[in-house]
Amino acid sequence: MSASPSARLRRALACALAILAPGIHAATPEPAAGSALETREVRAQLAPRRYTTLAAEIGAKINRLPLAEGAAFKQGQVLVQFDCLLQQAQLAKAQAALMAADTAWRGNQKLAELNSVGRIELDVSKADVLKAQAEVAANRALIGKCQIAAPFSGRIAEQKAREQQYVQPGQALMEILDDSQLELEFIVPSRWLAWVRNGTAFTVHIDETGKTYPAKVQRIGARVDPVSQSVKLNAVIDGRFGELAAGMSGKVLMAPPQR
Repeated sequence: MSASPSARLRRALACALAILAPGIHAATPEPAAGSALETREVRAQLAPRRYTTLAAEIGAKINRLPLAEGAAFKQGQVLVQFDCLLQQAQLAKAQAALMAADTAWRGNQKLAELNSVGRIELDVSKADVLKAQAEVAANRALIGKCQIAAPFSGRIAEQKAREQQYVQPGQALMEILDDSQLELEFIVPSRWLAWVRNGTAFTVHIDETGKTYPAKVQRIGARVDPVSQSVKLNAVIDGRFGELAAGMSGKVLMAPPQR
């Protein structure tokens, strides 16, 4: 009696599995030795040593932006100039009020010598002088914010405002950075701490320029990531290379010392 179609199908599937099983078993990959971080190349990114965003401290119209994006500047150089006619008028008003208060106080002092004015009135006139002096100082401080000077030497990375634009206190005006010494930031396996030290020399291949540059480790991260078993390193390019710019990236070429 011939077997049913379903029985023949089951036997055929069993034979096929028996033939394919050895090949399937042989194709199963072996677990890779070591962590995934150690099997891939270490990438680094160039970052400026110092960078910040300059913001307006007063509400005013921008009168002048002397430098364009990408331009270099020196520490103390004016980067933003505001139109401060109103603030200057307020300072003149405060100075006039101080003059009037000072005149009244001096007059009361002379009257007090003649016992023609009370002690309370004399003290009040002196307090008016101190109040007027504070108003003058506050307005002078406000005038001092009518221009923004560079806190360090560097370059303008991005301008966020334009001339003749009215800005509010706290509004971002431009981003600046110090590219005099570019730093490298990258992550390495934590077991490299057995031989990596501050000052360890290595090279880095920058993708954008296609060149290799000398570098040295500057700082080692204070904490090891227990999950990835990695640590962050900061290094500095050893030398001045005009073609390098913040944001470029490349491959770290670092190997343990030969024993």
